[in-house]
Amino acid sequence: MIYTFCSTLLRIIYTILFRLEAVGRENIPNEGGVLLCSNHISNFDPPTVGIKIRRQVRFMAKSELFDVPVFGRIIKAVGAFPVKRGGVSKESIKTSLNILRGGEVLGIFPSGSRHNDGGIGKKGAASFALRSGATVIPTAIIGNYKLFRKMKVVYGAPVNLDEFKEDPSGDALERATEKIMSKINEMVKTGVPSK
Repeated sequence: MIYTFCSTLLRIIYTILFRLEAVGRENIPNEGGVLLCSNHISNFDPPTVGIKIRRQVRFMAKSELFDVPVFGRIIKAVGAFPVKRGGVSKESIKTSLNILRGGEVLGIFPSGSRHNDGGIGKKGAASFALRSGATVIPTAIIGNYKLFRKMKVVYGAPVNLDEFKEDPSGDALERATEKIMSKINEMVKTGVPSK
């Protein structure tokens, strides 16, 4: 109930302020675990990734945000869960895998940082996908959050990671991550869903 209200409110706000358009929503499965892997350009990104789709999207959030009066309660109510500064804890990894294995949608930013302009991804997203069997949807946020300038979120076709399932070693995770990031970077450049 709270998620629906917040999502609807943010959808209206983002549509007015950033003229947010969503492309490729049909690529997101209606059921089953889904990992939305997106580029990361701003603190505004989590709502951008989730508010235009029908399913609830859950995100990790810095643990200190949950201590902020009112805001902490809101992000917890909409499904966010804490991750400690300095690295992802065993508890947050377990929570992420449970979300995906439970058939929910998890949003993640493989680059890990808003300041990673090189498109280099961390291995967490690939690891979550291979361990949970979730569908990986590459997602691209295009624009710069300037008021009344058009923004776009693009959802690509699922990324096939079957070739990496037999040997989920560090090297395989690296290559799986590169495959996910290449799809994201391709969509950032073209503005159309990957195939």
